[in-house]
Amino acid sequence: MLFQIISFLLDVVVGLLTGVCLLRVYMQAQRVPFGNPVGQLVFALSDWIVLPLRRIIKPAGRWDMASLVAAFLLQMLQYVLLWLLVGSQSNVVALPWLALCGLARVALSGMVGVLLVYVILSWVQTQSPLFGVVQRLSEPMLRPIRRIVPLIGGIDLSALVALVLLQVALMVLGYVQGSGLMLVARPF
Repeated sequence: MLFQIISFLLDVVVGLLTGVCLLRVYMQAQRVPFGNPVGQLVFALSDWIVLPLRRIIKPAGRWDMASLVAAFLLQMLQYVLLWLLVGSQSNVVALPWLALCGLARVALSGMVGVLLVYVILSWVQTQSPLFGVVQRLSEPMLRPIRRIVPLIGGIDLSALVALVLLQVALMVLGYVQGSGLMLVARPF
């Protein structure tokens, strides 16, 4: 039971910090200004790890590679700590695979969160400064779906379709992660 509690707490804290680093990457790639409350929160929570890495790792075009590496390192730290708690019985080679899958899981979960906030704010408070930021973050995910799914009775169902597709992607990721672990865990 203690392992489950520690695992849960690590997942929450590291997941939040990883998500903030990934949001920083995505906001910079989408050229969303950081002068809003969301951007200020992202900087406040991620500067401690991103700024030192930025001295070593340069951006690749619009992509902030230091933030992406920071997100991966946070996931790696989480799985190393869990590996040490288990007693180092499992194969250490699996840790980068787990960190990569954890990074993808946080990215997909973050996209779900952004879409849910977008949908709720679009119903309630479209004049909020937060809505403009969330809308700019949601548009790249919704634009391709809007080309395929027409308005039904004047209602845009693209966010619903995107949420279903993201949930399917999370299920596939769980399967891929499990399959990769089986390959890594095989004795040599």
